[in-house]
Amino acid sequence: MVSDSRSKNTATPDIIDVEVGHKIRSRRRALGVTQKKLADSVGVTFQQIQKYEKGTNRVGASRLLQIANALTVSAPFFFYKSEEGTNARNKDQAEHHPYADLLSFLETKDGSELNEAFGRIDSSAVRARIVALVKTIADACPGG
Repeated sequence: MVSDSRSKNTATPDIIDVEVGHKIRSRRRALGVTQKKLADSVGVTFQQIQKYEKGTNRVGASRLLQIANALTVSAPFFFYKSEEGTNARNKDQAEHHPYADLLSFLETKDGSELNEAFGRIDSSAVRARIVALVKTIADACPGG
């Protein structure tokens, strides 16, 4: 008996599609790009970008390349994963990615919000004082 692939539960997104979508969202946010702006640059609706980011819709290879270009990364960027549970090969790749720590931080809510707020500060002197303050706080914290 041949199984019909349409009978599979398609309501649950594939984990790879979810991970790629997460990377798209985090990179877009890190750059301060809106869903609408990204959508316009790749020729889709912002609702389609939402579906890609949730993993509900799969991103085809050519569209992924367009998104990568719009977000100034290479397509393999979307497959780097630095979280626990990653297989050894991907974990090794993630650890050797030149910005792995930064990308992991920017993927968090705190990292994204801090990046966005810090980017709005025009004064380099104020920015330098904020960095010094954060370093002082980090040094005073246990484990810092």
